[in-house]
Amino acid sequence: MPRGQFDGLRLELADGDRVHAYGRPELYAARGEFRLRALSLERFGLGDHLAALERLKRKLASEGLFAADRKRALPVWPRKIGLVTGNDAAAKRDVLTGIQTRFPPAHVVVAETYVQGPRAAGAVTEALRRLCEVPELDVVVVARGGGSFEDLLPFSDERLVRAIATCPVPVVSAVGHEQDTPLCDLAADVRASTPTAAARLVVPDLGELHERLERARGGLGRGARRSLELKTTRLGHAHERLRRAPALLLERRRAALEQAAGRLRALSPKATLNRGYAIVRAGETIVRSVAAAEAGERIDVEVSDGRFGARVE
Repeated sequence: MPRGQFDGLRLELADGDRVHAYGRPELYAARGEFRLRALSLERFGLGDHLAALERLKRKLASEGLFAADRKRALPVWPRKIGLVTGNDAAAKRDVLTGIQTRFPPAHVVVAETYVQGPRAAGAVTEALRRLCEVPELDVVVVARGGGSFEDLLPFSDERLVRAIATCPVPVVSAVGHEQDTPLCDLAADVRASTPTAAARLVVPDLGELHERLERARGGLGRGARRSLELKTTRLGHAHERLRRAPALLLERRRAALEQAAGRLRALSPKATLNRGYAIVRAGETIVRSVAAAEAGERIDVEVSDGRFGARVE
């Protein structure tokens, strides 16, 4: 195994440690040598795996790769969806069926790869990298069905976790079952408990959208009818007020005229005479005081119903 590849494993091996080695046998007949060229190394034992994962988890968390504030929202109307999954895998079928059933307009770009075994981590990372280069990609789903702890270890590989965290589009991780939490789940923008759930998360339900549209259309029709009925009622009221306006105006003018006539009648001399008063004239001059009339002078007295003559004594 090349030194750089070994250093990337970060196994921190010591003398006496036990490892699982996966490699290719090489036989040199001329020298009588047999070698195993290691392609991958894994520390032996579940406890060691868990300890290594916990150290890696703390390291990546300290770098902010799992921070909630870096999570991105999924697109509402994804037109092109990337899918990283295994060949002929049930997870692939579940995601594709869910997307096509819910939102047929979506186009899914599938990147099939190894999802188990010593080559899986690098293969999944490379498949994700290829998808990130697809033009106009909206979202990526990384999907794998359930499996043992060892089966899902590739999805906690540091290379894959970093690739998910730096992916230019949102990533949905649908690896394993509800109880499984590989590190790729923590780095992804959204975690789905199953591949089927991932399909529900990444696309809307077109049938449900049609139903909502029909309900909205019905609501708009009812609203328009209610508005028309209200405006028709208001127009009828306005028409009735307009029809009655001349009569009301005439009635108000007539009442005002009668009031003015009443005031005018109250101020006229005739009304004063009706209350028992009289107008006394000496010739053409109205007598306003006793001094204005001389004894023996003839005067005219006007009362409410006529005139008569008199003489001052």
